[in-house]
Amino acid sequence: MTEEVNRYENRLGTDKMVPLVFRMALPSVAAQVVNLLYNIVDRIFIGRIPGIGTDALAGVGVTGSVIILISAFSMIVGGGGAPLASIALGQGDREKACRILGNGFLMLLIFAAVTTGLTFIFMEPLLLLTGASANTIGYATDYLGIYLTGTFFVQIATGLNSFISAQGRPGIAMLSTVIGAVANLILDPIFIFGLGMGVKGAALATVISQAMSAVWVLRFLFSSEASLRLDRSHIRLEKKVIAAIVSLGVAPFVMSCTESIVGFVLNGSLKHYGDIYVSTLTVLQSAMMFGSVPITGFAQGFIPVASYNFGQGNKDRVRACFRIAVTTMFSFNFLLMLLMVLFPGVVASFFTEDPELIGHVKEMAPYFLSGAMIFGLQRACQNTFIALGQAKISLFIALLRKVFLLVPLALLLPRVFGVEGVYLAESVADAAAALCCITIFIIIFPKILAKGSEK
Repeated sequence: MTEEVNRYENRLGTDKMVPLVFRMALPSVAAQVVNLLYNIVDRIFIGRIPGIGTDALAGVGVTGSVIILISAFSMIVGGGGAPLASIALGQGDREKACRILGNGFLMLLIFAAVTTGLTFIFMEPLLLLTGASANTIGYATDYLGIYLTGTFFVQIATGLNSFISAQGRPGIAMLSTVIGAVANLILDPIFIFGLGMGVKGAALATVISQAMSAVWVLRFLFSSEASLRLDRSHIRLEKKVIAAIVSLGVAPFVMSCTESIVGFVLNGSLKHYGDIYVSTLTVLQSAMMFGSVPITGFAQGFIPVASYNFGQGNKDRVRACFRIAVTTMFSFNFLLMLLMVLFPGVVASFFTEDPELIGHVKEMAPYFLSGAMIFGLQRACQNTFIALGQAKISLFIALLRKVFLLVPLALLLPRVFGVEGVYLAESVADAAAALCCITIFIIIFPKILAKGSEK
Protein backbone atom coordinates (compact mmCIF):
# COMPACT_ATOMS: atom_id res chain seq x y z
CA MET A 1 0.00 0.00 0.00
CA THR A 2 1.38 3.39 -0.95
CA GLU A 3 1.84 6.23 1.53
CA GLU A 4 -0.48 8.35 -0.64
CA VAL A 5 -3.33 5.86 -0.28
CA ASN A 6 -2.79 5.46 3.47
CA ARG A 7 -2.78 9.25 3.93
CA TYR A 8 -6.54 9.43 3.34
CA GLU A 9 -7.12 7.05 6.21
CA ASN A 10 -4.67 8.65 8.65
CA ARG A 11 -6.25 12.09 8.39
CA LEU A 12 -9.30 10.77 10.27
CA GLY A 13 -7.22 10.92 13.43
CA THR A 14 -5.16 14.04 12.79
CA ASP A 15 -7.01 16.74 10.80
CA LYS A 16 -8.84 19.62 12.49
CA MET A 17 -12.27 18.36 13.48
CA VAL A 18 -14.66 20.91 11.97
CA PRO A 19 -13.23 20.88 8.43
CA LEU A 20 -12.66 17.11 8.67
CA VAL A 21 -16.27 16.33 9.60
CA PHE A 22 -17.66 18.53 6.86
CA ARG A 23 -15.14 17.26 4.30
CA MET A 24 -16.23 13.71 5.13
CA ALA A 25 -19.93 14.49 5.51
CA LEU A 26 -20.72 16.80 2.60
CA PRO A 27 -19.91 14.26 -0.13
CA SER A 28 -22.07 11.74 1.75
CA VAL A 29 -24.87 14.30 2.01
CA ALA A 30 -24.57 15.03 -1.69
CA ALA A 31 -24.59 11.31 -2.46
CA GLN A 32 -27.70 10.76 -0.36
CA VAL A 33 -29.52 13.72 -1.88
CA VAL A 34 -28.67 12.51 -5.36
CA ASN A 35 -29.70 9.00 -4.36
CA LEU A 36 -33.02 10.42 -3.25
CA LEU A 37 -33.63 11.24 -6.90
CA TYR A 38 -34.02 7.52 -7.58
CA ASN A 39 -37.37 7.57 -5.78
CA ILE A 40 -38.35 11.21 -6.12
CA VAL A 41 -37.71 11.53 -9.86
CA ASP A 42 -39.63 8.32 -10.52
CA ARG A 43 -42.59 9.67 -8.56
CA ILE A 44 -42.45 13.12 -10.15
CA PHE A 45 -42.55 11.66 -13.66
CA ILE A 46 -45.08 8.94 -12.80
CA GLY A 47 -47.43 11.45 -11.16
CA ARG A 48 -47.55 13.32 -14.46
CA ILE A 49 -48.46 10.40 -16.74
CA PRO A 50 -51.61 11.65 -18.52
CA GLY A 51 -54.85 10.11 -17.31
CA ILE A 52 -53.38 7.60 -14.83
CA GLY A 53 -50.86 9.69 -12.87
CA THR A 54 -52.60 9.70 -9.48
CA ASP A 55 -53.40 5.96 -9.46
CA ALA A 56 -49.95 5.09 -10.83
CA LEU A 57 -48.36 7.22 -8.09
CA ALA A 58 -50.31 5.30 -5.45
CA GLY A 59 -49.28 1.98 -7.03
CA VAL A 60 -45.59 2.84 -7.06
CA GLY A 61 -45.96 4.32 -3.57
CA VAL A 62 -47.06 1.01 -2.07
CA THR A 63 -44.03 -0.74 -3.59
CA GLY A 64 -41.88 1.55 -1.45
CA SER A 65 -42.48 -0.52 1.67
CA VAL A 66 -41.35 -3.71 -0.07
CA ILE A 67 -38.33 -2.00 -1.65
CA ILE A 68 -37.27 -0.51 1.71
CA LEU A 69 -37.54 -3.98 3.26
CA ILE A 70 -35.28 -5.45 0.58
CA SER A 71 -32.76 -2.61 0.80
CA ALA A 72 -32.72 -2.83 4.59
CA PHE A 73 -30.64 -6.00 4.40
CA SER A 74 -27.78 -4.02 2.85
CA MET A 75 -27.77 -1.90 6.02
CA ILE A 76 -26.70 -4.91 8.07
CA VAL A 77 -23.42 -4.88 6.18
CA GLY A 78 -23.07 -1.16 5.47
CA GLY A 79 -24.33 0.03 8.85
CA GLY A 80 -22.75 -2.74 10.91
CA GLY A 81 -19.62 -3.77 9.04
CA ALA A 82 -18.30 -0.35 8.00
CA PRO A 83 -18.16 1.16 11.55
CA LEU A 84 -16.46 -2.02 12.80
CA ALA A 85 -13.93 -1.74 9.97
CA SER A 86 -13.27 1.91 10.89
CA ILE A 87 -12.72 0.99 14.54
CA ALA A 88 -10.33 -1.79 13.47
CA LEU A 89 -8.40 0.62 11.25
CA GLY A 90 -8.16 3.06 14.16
CA GLN A 91 -6.74 0.24 16.28
CA GLY A 92 -4.20 -0.53 13.54
CA ASP A 93 -5.71 -3.95 12.77
CA ARG A 94 -5.98 -3.84 8.96
CA GLU A 95 -6.28 -7.62 8.66
CA LYS A 96 -9.44 -7.57 10.76
CA ALA A 97 -10.90 -4.71 8.71
CA CYS A 98 -10.30 -6.63 5.46
CA ARG A 99 -11.96 -9.75 6.86
CA ILE A 100 -15.01 -7.67 7.82
CA LEU A 101 -15.24 -6.33 4.27
CA GLY A 102 -14.86 -9.76 2.68
CA ASN A 103 -17.51 -11.31 4.89
CA GLY A 104 -19.82 -8.39 4.23
CA PHE A 105 -19.51 -8.88 0.49
CA LEU A 106 -20.56 -12.52 0.70
CA MET A 107 -23.42 -11.67 3.04
CA LEU A 108 -24.77 -9.19 0.47
CA LEU A 109 -24.73 -11.86 -2.25
CA ILE A 110 -26.76 -14.17 -0.01
CA PHE A 111 -29.20 -11.40 0.94
CA ALA A 112 -29.74 -10.51 -2.72
CA ALA A 113 -30.55 -14.10 -3.72
CA VAL A 114 -32.92 -14.76 -0.81
CA THR A 115 -34.84 -11.47 -0.91
CA THR A 116 -35.29 -11.57 -4.69
CA GLY A 117 -36.62 -15.11 -4.68
CA LEU A 118 -39.03 -14.66 -1.77
CA THR A 119 -40.37 -11.35 -3.06
CA PHE A 120 -41.06 -12.77 -6.51
CA ILE A 121 -43.01 -15.63 -4.93
CA PHE A 122 -45.11 -13.47 -2.59
CA MET A 123 -45.21 -10.24 -4.59
CA GLU A 124 -48.94 -9.73 -5.04
CA PRO A 125 -49.98 -10.66 -1.46
CA LEU A 126 -47.28 -8.34 -0.11
CA LEU A 127 -48.46 -5.45 -2.26
CA LEU A 128 -52.10 -5.98 -1.31
CA LEU A 129 -51.06 -6.07 2.35
CA THR A 130 -49.18 -2.80 2.02
CA GLY A 131 -52.13 -0.90 0.60
CA ALA A 132 -52.54 -1.76 -3.09
CA SER A 133 -56.13 -1.79 -4.36
CA ALA A 134 -57.81 -3.14 -7.46
CA ASN A 135 -57.07 0.19 -9.16
CA THR A 136 -53.37 0.27 -8.26
CA ILE A 137 -52.15 -3.36 -8.01
CA GLY A 138 -51.33 -3.53 -11.73
CA TYR A 139 -49.02 -0.52 -11.54
CA ALA A 140 -47.42 -1.89 -8.39
CA THR A 141 -46.64 -5.33 -9.84
CA ASP A 142 -45.37 -3.79 -13.10
CA TYR A 143 -42.88 -1.63 -11.21
CA LEU A 144 -41.73 -4.13 -8.58
CA GLY A 145 -41.43 -7.05 -11.01
CA ILE A 146 -38.77 -5.22 -13.01
CA TYR A 147 -37.12 -3.60 -9.98
CA LEU A 148 -36.42 -7.04 -8.46
CA THR A 149 -34.17 -7.99 -11.37
CA GLY A 150 -31.68 -5.43 -10.02
CA THR A 151 -31.67 -6.49 -6.35
CA PHE A 152 -28.05 -7.66 -6.58
CA PHE A 153 -26.96 -4.20 -7.78
CA VAL A 154 -28.94 -2.46 -5.03
CA GLN A 155 -27.38 -4.60 -2.31
CA ILE A 156 -23.83 -4.09 -3.58
CA ALA A 157 -24.16 -0.36 -4.27
CA THR A 158 -25.71 0.49 -0.90
CA GLY A 159 -24.07 -2.15 1.28
CA LEU A 160 -20.44 -1.67 0.24
CA ASN A 161 -20.39 2.07 -0.35
CA SER A 162 -19.97 2.75 3.39
CA PHE A 163 -16.66 0.85 3.32
CA ILE A 164 -15.33 3.45 0.88
CA SER A 165 -16.15 6.27 3.31
CA ALA A 166 -14.70 4.18 6.16
CA GLN A 167 -11.23 4.53 4.62
CA GLY A 168 -11.47 8.31 4.31
CA ARG A 169 -12.63 8.49 0.68
CA PRO A 170 -16.09 10.16 0.79
CA GLY A 171 -15.61 11.69 -2.65
CA ILE A 172 -15.30 8.25 -4.26
CA ALA A 173 -18.35 7.08 -2.30
CA MET A 174 -20.29 10.11 -3.50
CA LEU A 175 -19.46 9.44 -7.14
CA SER A 176 -20.86 5.92 -6.93
CA THR A 177 -24.25 7.40 -6.11
CA VAL A 178 -24.02 10.37 -8.44
CA ILE A 179 -23.26 8.14 -11.43
CA GLY A 180 -26.41 6.08 -10.90
CA ALA A 181 -28.68 8.97 -10.03
CA VAL A 182 -27.70 11.06 -13.05
CA ALA A 183 -28.27 8.02 -15.27
CA ASN A 184 -31.70 7.57 -13.67
CA LEU A 185 -32.57 11.22 -14.26
CA ILE A 186 -31.70 10.87 -17.95
CA LEU A 187 -33.31 7.47 -18.53
CA ASP A 188 -36.60 8.08 -16.69
CA PRO A 189 -38.23 10.45 -19.22
CA ILE A 190 -36.85 8.41 -22.12
CA PHE A 191 -38.35 5.14 -20.90
CA ILE A 192 -41.54 6.50 -19.30
CA PHE A 193 -42.62 8.94 -22.01
CA GLY A 194 -40.32 8.52 -25.04
CA LEU A 195 -40.74 4.75 -25.26
CA GLY A 196 -44.20 4.78 -23.67
CA MET A 197 -43.26 2.20 -21.01
CA GLY A 198 -44.94 4.01 -18.08
CA VAL A 199 -44.13 2.61 -14.64
CA LYS A 200 -42.19 -0.27 -16.21
CA GLY A 201 -39.86 2.28 -17.76
CA ALA A 202 -39.29 3.95 -14.40
CA ALA A 203 -38.32 0.60 -12.86
CA LEU A 204 -36.00 -0.30 -15.74
CA ALA A 205 -34.25 3.06 -15.49
CA THR A 206 -33.66 2.42 -11.79
CA VAL A 207 -32.22 -1.06 -12.40
CA ILE A 208 -29.76 0.18 -15.03
CA SER A 209 -28.73 3.09 -12.82
CA GLN A 210 -28.12 0.91 -9.77
CA ALA A 211 -26.04 -1.46 -11.91
CA MET A 212 -23.79 1.42 -12.90
CA SER A 213 -23.34 2.38 -9.23
CA ALA A 214 -22.53 -1.20 -8.23
CA VAL A 215 -19.86 -1.51 -10.93
CA TRP A 216 -18.22 1.70 -9.73
CA VAL A 217 -18.14 0.50 -6.09
CA LEU A 218 -16.65 -2.90 -6.97
CA ARG A 219 -14.10 -1.37 -9.34
CA PHE A 220 -12.73 0.82 -6.54
CA LEU A 221 -12.75 -1.80 -3.76
CA PHE A 222 -10.89 -4.33 -5.92
CA SER A 223 -8.32 -1.74 -7.06
CA SER A 224 -4.96 -0.65 -5.66
CA GLU A 225 -6.47 2.80 -4.96
CA ALA A 226 -8.26 1.42 -1.90
CA SER A 227 -6.50 1.19 1.47
CA LEU A 228 -9.23 -1.24 2.57
CA ARG A 229 -9.53 -3.66 -0.35
CA LEU A 230 -11.77 -6.54 -1.35
CA ASP A 231 -9.23 -9.33 -1.58
CA ARG A 232 -10.09 -12.88 -2.63
CA SER A 233 -8.25 -14.29 0.38
CA HIS A 234 -10.69 -12.52 2.72
CA ILE A 235 -13.90 -13.37 0.83
CA ARG A 236 -14.96 -16.30 2.98
CA LEU A 237 -17.60 -16.66 5.67
CA GLU A 238 -16.41 -16.59 9.28
CA LYS A 239 -18.95 -17.08 12.05
CA LYS A 240 -17.30 -14.70 14.49
CA VAL A 241 -17.02 -11.87 11.96
CA ILE A 242 -20.58 -12.37 10.69
CA ALA A 243 -21.89 -12.35 14.26
CA ALA A 244 -20.13 -9.05 14.96
CA ILE A 245 -21.46 -7.46 11.76
CA VAL A 246 -25.00 -8.62 12.43
CA SER A 247 -24.84 -7.58 16.09
CA LEU A 248 -24.10 -3.95 15.22
CA GLY A 249 -25.86 -3.95 11.85
CA VAL A 250 -29.19 -5.09 13.23
CA ALA A 251 -29.88 -1.55 14.51
CA PRO A 252 -29.58 0.21 11.12
CA PHE A 253 -31.37 -2.77 9.59
CA VAL A 254 -34.27 -2.30 11.98
CA MET A 255 -34.22 1.45 11.31
CA SER A 256 -34.75 0.74 7.62
CA CYS A 257 -36.91 -2.34 8.06
CA THR A 258 -39.35 -0.65 10.39
CA GLU A 259 -39.90 2.03 7.75
CA SER A 260 -41.26 -0.81 5.65
CA ILE A 261 -43.40 -2.18 8.47
CA VAL A 262 -44.83 1.26 9.08
CA GLY A 263 -45.58 1.54 5.38
CA PHE A 264 -47.59 -1.67 5.60
CA VAL A 265 -49.51 -0.34 8.61
CA LEU A 266 -50.11 3.21 7.34
CA ASN A 267 -51.01 2.26 3.78
CA GLY A 268 -53.14 -0.62 5.03
CA SER A 269 -55.10 1.79 7.23
CA LEU A 270 -55.42 4.49 4.59
CA LYS A 271 -56.71 2.29 1.79
CA HIS A 272 -59.99 1.97 3.71
CA TYR A 273 -60.45 5.73 3.29
CA GLY A 274 -59.63 5.69 -0.45
CA ASP A 275 -56.67 5.61 -2.85
CA ILE A 276 -56.35 9.40 -2.70
CA TYR A 277 -55.13 9.12 0.91
CA VAL A 278 -52.51 6.53 -0.12
CA SER A 279 -51.30 8.96 -2.80
CA THR A 280 -51.25 11.73 -0.15
CA LEU A 281 -49.04 9.59 2.09
CA THR A 282 -46.71 8.86 -0.85
CA VAL A 283 -46.22 12.59 -1.38
CA LEU A 284 -45.71 13.32 2.34
CA GLN A 285 -43.25 10.46 2.80
CA SER A 286 -41.34 11.76 -0.21
CA ALA A 287 -41.30 15.21 1.37
CA MET A 288 -40.01 13.78 4.64
CA MET A 289 -37.16 12.16 2.72
CA PHE A 290 -35.91 15.63 1.80
CA GLY A 291 -35.28 16.19 5.50
CA SER A 292 -34.20 12.74 6.63
CA VAL A 293 -31.99 11.73 3.70
CA PRO A 294 -29.47 14.61 4.02
CA ILE A 295 -29.01 13.97 7.74
CA THR A 296 -28.56 10.28 6.96
CA GLY A 297 -25.80 11.34 4.59
CA PHE A 298 -24.25 13.57 7.26
CA ALA A 299 -24.31 10.62 9.66
CA GLN A 300 -22.54 8.41 7.13
CA GLY A 301 -19.87 11.09 6.92
CA PHE A 302 -19.24 11.61 10.63
CA ILE A 303 -19.50 7.93 11.66
CA PRO A 304 -16.06 6.96 10.23
CA VAL A 305 -14.49 9.95 12.00
CA ALA A 306 -16.05 9.06 15.36
CA SER A 307 -15.35 5.32 14.94
CA TYR A 308 -11.70 5.78 13.95
CA ASN A 309 -10.94 8.13 16.85
CA PHE A 310 -12.85 5.91 19.28
CA GLY A 311 -10.65 3.03 18.14
CA GLN A 312 -7.57 5.17 18.79
CA GLY A 313 -8.87 6.11 22.25
CA ASN A 314 -9.04 9.84 21.45
CA LYS A 315 -12.08 10.81 23.53
CA ASP A 316 -11.81 14.56 23.01
CA ARG A 317 -12.02 14.15 19.23
CA VAL A 318 -15.05 11.88 19.60
CA ARG A 319 -16.81 14.51 21.74
CA ALA A 320 -15.94 17.27 19.26
CA CYS A 321 -17.24 15.19 16.38
CA PHE A 322 -20.56 14.66 18.14
CA ARG A 323 -21.00 18.35 18.96
CA ILE A 324 -20.57 19.25 15.30
CA ALA A 325 -22.93 16.48 14.18
CA VAL A 326 -25.78 17.25 16.58
CA THR A 327 -25.69 20.99 15.90
CA THR A 328 -25.67 20.58 12.13
CA MET A 329 -28.23 17.76 11.90
CA PHE A 330 -30.73 19.38 14.25
CA SER A 331 -30.53 22.84 12.67
CA PHE A 332 -30.92 21.62 9.11
CA ASN A 333 -33.75 19.22 9.83
CA PHE A 334 -35.70 21.69 11.99
CA LEU A 335 -35.64 24.48 9.42
CA LEU A 336 -36.53 22.27 6.47
CA MET A 337 -39.42 20.52 8.21
CA LEU A 338 -40.75 23.89 9.41
CA LEU A 339 -40.81 25.21 5.84
CA MET A 340 -42.65 22.11 4.65
CA VAL A 341 -45.26 22.43 7.38
CA LEU A 342 -45.80 26.10 6.50
CA PHE A 343 -45.85 25.63 2.71
CA PRO A 344 -47.19 22.13 1.95
CA GLY A 345 -48.83 23.20 -1.29
CA VAL A 346 -45.43 23.95 -2.79
CA VAL A 347 -44.24 20.46 -1.86
CA ALA A 348 -47.32 18.81 -3.36
CA SER A 349 -46.97 20.69 -6.64
CA PHE A 350 -43.66 18.96 -7.33
CA PHE A 351 -45.41 15.60 -7.54
CA THR A 352 -48.81 16.27 -9.04
CA GLU A 353 -51.05 18.72 -10.84
CA ASP A 354 -54.19 17.08 -9.43
CA PRO A 355 -55.96 19.79 -7.36
CA GLU A 356 -57.71 17.20 -5.19
CA LEU A 357 -54.43 15.52 -4.25
CA ILE A 358 -52.75 18.88 -3.59
CA GLY A 359 -55.64 19.81 -1.29
CA HIS A 360 -55.27 16.61 0.73
CA VAL A 361 -51.51 17.11 1.08
CA LYS A 362 -52.01 20.67 2.35
CA GLU A 363 -54.53 19.41 4.91
CA MET A 364 -52.48 16.47 6.22
CA ALA A 365 -48.93 17.87 6.13
CA PRO A 366 -49.04 19.54 9.58
CA TYR A 367 -50.30 16.31 11.17
CA PHE A 368 -47.59 14.22 9.50
CA LEU A 369 -44.46 16.42 9.53
CA SER A 370 -44.57 18.47 12.75
CA GLY A 371 -42.93 15.89 15.02
CA ALA A 372 -40.07 15.40 12.56
CA MET A 373 -38.76 18.90 13.31
CA ILE A 374 -36.65 17.54 16.22
CA PHE A 375 -35.78 14.27 14.50
CA GLY A 376 -32.24 15.49 13.79
CA LEU A 377 -31.46 15.21 17.51
CA GLN A 378 -32.38 11.54 17.54
CA ARG A 379 -30.38 10.70 14.43
CA ALA A 380 -27.26 12.41 15.77
CA CYS A 381 -27.42 10.52 19.07
CA GLN A 382 -28.44 7.21 17.53
CA ASN A 383 -25.73 7.24 14.87
CA THR A 384 -23.11 8.15 17.46
CA PHE A 385 -24.05 4.98 19.34
CA ILE A 386 -23.59 3.04 16.08
CA ALA A 387 -20.22 4.72 15.48
CA LEU A 388 -19.05 3.59 18.93
CA GLY A 389 -20.13 -0.02 18.35
CA GLN A 390 -23.05 0.05 20.81
CA ALA A 391 -25.30 -2.54 19.20
CA LYS A 392 -27.88 -3.06 21.96
CA ILE A 393 -28.57 0.62 22.58
CA SER A 394 -28.80 1.35 18.86
CA LEU A 395 -31.24 -1.52 18.39
CA PHE A 396 -33.49 -0.34 21.22
CA ILE A 397 -33.69 3.19 19.83
CA ALA A 398 -34.41 1.86 16.34
CA LEU A 399 -37.25 -0.28 17.67
CA LEU A 400 -38.59 2.48 19.92
CA ARG A 401 -39.63 4.95 17.24
CA LYS A 402 -41.26 2.70 14.68
CA VAL A 403 -42.27 -0.51 16.45
CA PHE A 404 -42.99 0.44 20.07
CA LEU A 405 -44.50 3.86 19.27
CA LEU A 406 -45.57 4.39 15.67
CA VAL A 407 -47.27 1.07 14.91
CA PRO A 408 -49.52 1.13 18.01
CA LEU A 409 -50.27 4.83 17.50
CA ALA A 410 -51.16 4.25 13.84
CA LEU A 411 -53.68 1.64 14.92
CA LEU A 412 -55.13 3.57 17.89
CA LEU A 413 -55.25 7.25 16.86
CA PRO A 414 -57.55 6.74 13.84
CA ARG A 415 -60.18 5.43 16.27
CA VAL A 416 -60.17 8.86 17.93
CA PHE A 417 -59.27 11.28 15.11
CA GLY A 418 -60.33 9.39 12.00
CA VAL A 419 -58.08 9.53 8.93
CA GLU A 420 -56.10 12.43 10.45
CA GLY A 421 -55.01 10.06 13.22
CA VAL A 422 -53.10 7.89 10.72
CA TYR A 423 -50.92 10.86 9.76
CA LEU A 424 -50.72 12.23 13.31
CA ALA A 425 -49.21 8.96 14.54
CA GLU A 426 -45.97 9.74 12.67
CA SER A 427 -45.49 13.11 14.39
CA VAL A 428 -46.23 11.87 17.90
CA ALA A 429 -43.87 8.91 17.49
CA ASP A 430 -41.08 11.06 16.03
CA ALA A 431 -41.20 13.63 18.84
CA ALA A 432 -41.50 11.10 21.68
CA ALA A 433 -38.66 8.91 20.34
CA ALA A 434 -36.35 11.90 19.90
CA LEU A 435 -36.85 13.08 23.50
CA CYS A 436 -36.29 9.57 24.84
CA CYS A 437 -33.15 9.08 22.74
CA ILE A 438 -31.62 12.35 23.95
CA THR A 439 -32.23 11.36 27.58
CA ILE A 440 -30.55 7.97 27.08
CA PHE A 441 -27.60 9.59 25.31
CA ILE A 442 -26.96 12.13 28.07
CA ILE A 443 -26.81 9.32 30.64
CA ILE A 444 -24.84 6.67 28.73
CA PHE A 445 -22.46 8.51 26.37
CA PRO A 446 -19.96 9.54 29.11
CA LYS A 447 -19.84 5.94 30.39
CA ILE A 448 -19.05 4.58 26.91
CA LEU A 449 -16.19 7.04 26.47
CA ALA A 450 -14.83 6.20 29.92
CA LYS A 451 -14.75 2.49 29.08
CA GLY A 452 -13.23 2.96 25.60
CA SER A 453 -13.06 0.52 22.69
CA GLU A 454 -11.92 -3.08 22.95
CA LYS A 455 -9.92 -5.02 20.38
